[in-house]
Amino acid sequence: MKTIDDIDVSGKRVLVRADLNVPLDGGRITDDGRIRASVPTIEALRGRGAKVIVCSHLGRPKGAPEPDFSLAPVAARLGELLGADVAFATDTVGDSARATVGKLADGEVALLENLRFNPGETAKDDAERGAFADRLADLAEVYVGDGFGAVHRKHASVYDVPARLPHAVGGLIATELDVLKRLTDDVQRPYAVILGGSKVSDKLGVIDSLLERADRILVGGGMVFTFLAAQGHEVGKSLLERDQIERVREYLARAEAKGVEFVLPVDVIAATAFAADADHAVVSVEAIPADRLGLDIGPASGELFADKLADAQTVFWNGPMGVFEMEPYSHGTRAVAQGLIDSDAFTVVGGGDSAAAVRTLGFDENAFGHISTGGGASLEYLEGKSLPGLEALEG
Repeated sequence: MKTIDDIDVSGKRVLVRADLNVPLDGGRITDDGRIRASVPTIEALRGRGAKVIVCSHLGRPKGAPEPDFSLAPVAARLGELLGADVAFATDTVGDSARATVGKLADGEVALLENLRFNPGETAKDDAERGAFADRLADLAEVYVGDGFGAVHRKHASVYDVPARLPHAVGGLIATELDVLKRLTDDVQRPYAVILGGSKVSDKLGVIDSLLERADRILVGGGMVFTFLAAQGHEVGKSLLERDQIERVREYLARAEAKGVEFVLPVDVIAATAFAADADHAVVSVEAIPADRLGLDIGPASGELFADKLADAQTVFWNGPMGVFEMEPYSHGTRAVAQGLIDSDAFTVVGGGDSAAAVRTLGFDENAFGHISTGGGASLEYLEGKSLPGLEALEG
């Protein structure tokens, strides 16, 4: 793959596919991590005299404009981080986009409105997607792929546009790939993996792959209750995927046969309702009340997990240990984050909710080896899947 250092961008219109899919609350950005991660590539292109046209999706609009998913707040925040005005086009490939791009001088930046306001961005039909890619490519002379969080999608701005323009990878994607290679091709052992989040079904592929690579797999979050049920425990009203219990049993048996250590919680925080002010208590995983639901791993489990990370040389973490947004159920996630910091391992926080948790809970991002911007993309890479956005950039 070519990098931005390999292409001439001076005076040229450069379309940067970034991942600016940040959480919003009433138009207020609650976590700007992905915007900040995009700044170095944009700054590098500006410094070399490019006319930078940034494009991204935000949320899941249904192929038409939805005010709640406008990138206007992102344009304002990006401008603050760059210390320069960012022109904002109120459409993706229409009159506003063409006029905004046409006014750019060398070193200036514009942001297009949400790509997913156009149905062609995510269309399954190649012709429809290609038609949108044609219009997007017409805005620029060079394409830079830097939205790692979207490279597992076969979308117009990720997959089709690179075929229409000279292209290169940005610094963010280059860094992400270097890190992922350290998790797959050049692993320092012991290699521990921590998996959390809501559903075990979201992690089946990566668990299957990690059983061939990891030395230790620690499981928390909502998905752990399917594991506990597979071991015969009562899980009360906790999140449970009954249709995955047999698959989980197979994984546990495979792990034992291969000598891969599966570490499950020994206690959980069980509450009467999914609410911060609900009555809650620490209970053993062998004594979860039938009328309660588990919302976090317990304190003994936090200590156990930290102990299992202490001697690791490589750690990959994807998914919180509980409902960290609610203070009573944030302590398991906090314990795991601190365990990563306290270890001497190369630590990777695998994007999405894990990255948000690190920031929400007030940890210094620099205390971790790497915080990924793409949870889903990271998992699919670790599964060994081919990622359309990376394939397109290799051509």
